[in-house]
Amino acid sequence: MLGAAGFIGRWVARALCAQGAEVTLVVRPRTAVEEMFARYSVHGDVVAADLSDPAIVRALFREARPTITFNLAGYGVDRSEHDPASAYRINADLVRTMCDAVRTLKNPGWAGQHVVHAGSAAEYGHIGGDLAEDSVPRPTTTYGRSKLAGTYLLARGRRHGSVRGFAARLFTVYGPGEHDDRLLPSLLRAAATGDPLSLTAGQQKRDFTYVEDVAAGLLRLGVVASPGGIVNLSTGRLTSVRVFAETAGEILRLDPDRLRFGMRPDRSDEMEHDEVALERLRRLVAWIPPTGIAEGIRRSVQFERRQA
Repeated sequence: MLGAAGFIGRWVARALCAQGAEVTLVVRPRTAVEEMFARYSVHGDVVAADLSDPAIVRALFREARPTITFNLAGYGVDRSEHDPASAYRINADLVRTMCDAVRTLKNPGWAGQHVVHAGSAAEYGHIGGDLAEDSVPRPTTTYGRSKLAGTYLLARGRRHGSVRGFAARLFTVYGPGEHDDRLLPSLLRAAATGDPLSLTAGQQKRDFTYVEDVAAGLLRLGVVASPGGIVNLSTGRLTSVRVFAETAGEILRLDPDRLRFGMRPDRSDEMEHDEVALERLRRLVAWIPPTGIAEGIRRSVQFERRQA
């Protein structure tokens, strides 16, 4: 598990542990994660490693000799991360090194995927439409371009190295463990403090996908016996930011007057598209993420309250 301490990574690790997997949990150096892993019922060998260093990554794979690698490491989702060189080292170069290591160490008796790599909807850019996986992407941000480079490097590993791997493009993932500046944590904080929350007008529509469903989808893809490829992993349903916020407000019993819509500008990189194409996901695993917005928010609130 690369990026095991991240928001989505910890949920993938939790799902793997629930299935009885022996997991090597790779985290950033100097990261204190034992308490967090205990809260999420995650257990395994914790290894702190600088994934921007190819020599360290190769040594890590020689030591762990994984049957399957889930790559949830990424740079640029956090708004404070904006160095292009670092983005390409983690989002692209790491994928090349990972594929090279897997090619020489893979388990010949394993029929599933060698790599399940978390891609991003940002790889598509502003192309519109249903974002089918065979669309021609035009990413507009450093994050999107570097993630697309990683997806292409995984494809090269499949072609030239007999590495089976999926690049699962994720959309707006929400749930416990999100970064504090994201929408749901901001709503939870407003409910706790009673402070007003400044929001955009909220008309932009997103495919909100509950994080446990994302983890389940990644594990399902991991056991598919196929060469791999690109696959969208989302609900296929669009919900406006305003509806999401108002739904959370009702569940949290948040005074509607505290939701100050229109007080913040829309993001310049906001994507507009139709409902996301999921035919490939359905064909591969006969499943799509089932959790609706209200249920996902309720489960998030319950989890956070249990932790508190």
